[in-house]
Amino acid sequence: MAEPDNISLFTFCASSTSFLAVLICQLLPEFSNSLYLSFLVFPVWCGLSYVLVKYIFRDDPSYQNALRAGFLGCAFSLGLIISFLMPTISHFGWYLTALSFFHWSEYYTTAVTNPKSLSLESYLLDHSKEYKLAAMASWLEFSIEWLLFPGLKHHNYISRVGLFLVIIGEVVRKLSMITASTNFNHYVQYQKQKDHQLVTSGIYSLCRHPSYVGWFTWSIGTQIILCNPLCLVGYTAVSWKFFKQRIYEEEIYLLNFFGEDYVEYKKKVGTGLPFIKGFDGTF
Repeated sequence: MAEPDNISLFTFCASSTSFLAVLICQLLPEFSNSLYLSFLVFPVWCGLSYVLVKYIFRDDPSYQNALRAGFLGCAFSLGLIISFLMPTISHFGWYLTALSFFHWSEYYTTAVTNPKSLSLESYLLDHSKEYKLAAMASWLEFSIEWLLFPGLKHHNYISRVGLFLVIIGEVVRKLSMITASTNFNHYVQYQKQKDHQLVTSGIYSLCRHPSYVGWFTWSIGTQIILCNPLCLVGYTAVSWKFFKQRIYEEEIYLLNFFGEDYVEYKKKVGTGLPFIKGFDGTF
C-alpha cells in the first residue's frame, strides 16, 4: 500500500491538471471563441478524476485520503482557471487557489514531518463549525458586494497586498511545521510525549508561536484579496481572540512540560502576535 503522503500528492496533482485541460481547449479553434464551452471540460475532468480515484482505491482505507486530496486539487485548479481566464473576478481565483492549497499542504506537510500524528483531520476541512461559517460569510460578502458594488472589488493593488500576506503566512506556517517536525501537532497536547522537545531554533527563535502567526497572517490576507471590508474586521477580531485563548491555554502545558527552560524562552522571545503575551501566571 502506498504511503499517505504519496497518495495525497498524486491525487492532488492529478486533479489539478483539469486547469491544463481547460487551457488546451482555449487554444483549439472549436473552443477559443467560447469560454463556457471550455469550462465544460472542468466538471467532466473532475468527474473522471473522481471515477479514477474510486476505481484505484476501491476497498482501500486510503480512499478517503485520496478523495479529499482530489477534491482540493479540483478546487485548486478551478482557482487557477478563474485567475487566468476570468479577469473580472480573478482575485477570487487567487483566494480559491490559496484556500485549497493551504488545506492540502497542511495534510501533506504533516505526513512528511510528523506521520505519527497524521489523520484525515490533518486536512483541517472539519476544523470547526465556526471556521466553516466564517468561510461561507466571506463568500457571501464577496458575492453580494460584487453584485451591488462591483467597483469595490476591482482594487487590484489591494488584492495584491492580500496575496502577498497569504504567501508570507503560508510560508511562515509551513516553516514552523517543518522546523518543529515531530514536535508539531494540530491540537493542544495535554500530556508530554517521550520524544517531545522544546524547539527554540530557526523560525522559533523569532517568535514562540510561528504557526499561529502564519495562520493569522494568512487568514487576514484572504479577506484583503477578496476586498471584503466586513469580513476583514471580523476575521481579524475573531482570529486574534481565538489565538489569544489558544496560546494562553497551550503555554500552561508547555510550562508544565519544560519548566524553567520555557520560562527563559518566554523572556527572550515574544509570541509573534500583536498584544498577545501568552500565559502570565494568572488565571
